[in-house]
Amino acid sequence: MDPVIEIKDLSFSYNGSPILSAVNLTIQAREFLAVIGPNGGGKTTLLRLILGLLAPDRGSIRIFGLLPREAAPRIGYVPQEIRLNKAFPVSVLNIVLMGRMKGYRGWRHFSKQDKAAALQALEQLQMADFRKRRFNELSGGQRQRVLMARALITEPELLLLDEPTSNVDTKGQSDFYDFLQKLNQTVTILVVTHDVMALSSYIRSVACVSRQVIFHNAPEVTREMVEMAYQCPVDIIAHGLPHRVFHHHHED
Repeated sequence: MDPVIEIKDLSFSYNGSPILSAVNLTIQAREFLAVIGPNGGGKTTLLRLILGLLAPDRGSIRIFGLLPREAAPRIGYVPQEIRLNKAFPVSVLNIVLMGRMKGYRGWRHFSKQDKAAALQALEQLQMADFRKRRFNELSGGQRQRVLMARALITEPELLLLDEPTSNVDTKGQSDFYDFLQKLNQTVTILVVTHDVMALSSYIRSVACVSRQVIFHNAPEVTREMVEMAYQCPVDIIAHGLPHRVFHHHHED
């Protein structure tokens, strides 16, 4: 069986500036991968390459053994946020239905089956009661649940999430991760996060992206990863709850 994601010797630059270099990464089915790294390290670029929105300068990337654009119907994507004109009266239900527009150019007529699938996705996220509300009237956590429902309506086999709980309170984060854990029984999940400690009891593996990629096939952050991500030497210590202790070091 082909890996869900297989990246070999991938490099990508933007306007001549290297963003990713010599990346090798293999992700198997039903993996739950946390992607960490510094701002500007290439995490979002990596997601866009997987989605087929960008093409590598060198190397190869295959999703389910296919080119990313060919595999796009099998991928769900949850961005940090979507920008809408606040005066645009789009409803929660219509936001979710946008997930059924993948592969279409322009607008399309939504069938009864499409609307039933959208309602089912909203029910999964406990947002069905908000289906007639304007999307921009929701809280950050509620908007994130709606964007998740929009991704789920496509019945994805691979789910990519970019900082999905950045605007969600602690209780909302826990509920959201519990939902992802159940979803992970059938769906491969890759989540970009700055708070891997909050995810530590859910994830199966960790990748640190900072121009290159370090992959650790276990739900823990290694010293090498944290030094790469935070660009200073640290020790990882766990006494019930993991935390970081920074060595004495000098700035250049």
